[in-house]
Amino acid sequence: MSEKIALYAGSFDPITNGHLEIIKRAAQIFDKVIVAVMTNTSKHYLFSYEEKQALILNQVQELKNVEVIDGKNKLTVDLAKELDVHVLVRSMRNTNDFIYESGVEQINRLQADDIETVFLLSDPQYSNVSSSMIKEVASFGGDISKLVDPEVAKKLIEKLSKNPLS
Repeated sequence: MSEKIALYAGSFDPITNGHLEIIKRAAQIFDKVIVAVMTNTSKHYLFSYEEKQALILNQVQELKNVEVIDGKNKLTVDLAKELDVHVLVRSMRNTNDFIYESGVEQINRLQADDIETVFLLSDPQYSNVSSSMIKEVASFGGDISKLVDPEVAKKLIEKLSKNPLS
């Protein structure tokens, strides 16, 4: 029987507790989960790919079946083909995500109809939380302690002090 491997791709700028919850749940379902730090051309990043990878690795080090890679400037389905992965994990927080993620799944299916998408619903406490919101709250000195790991919060505040959002 072959190993069940899934790819969880995202921009993770920064990784949130919501992302981490999805990674942990996927790690319980699949033999191996590859977390890929990807490019989203509609977003402006605060962290480099290397910084995002390091933050994620720090978060998942106890998960022995999770690997973190750089997927910079690649389509998710192309990366999945390179890795011989046939399952994509996507998360949905709310109905807005359902609409967006449905479109992503359809485009991915047109690119590679042998790659399946599995959707995991986020924990309700994270249903309206995004990396963009966390950066916004942090930029104005708000409390993000329930939304990201303390190390992520520290790195985010350091970044924002050098590169304010504006």
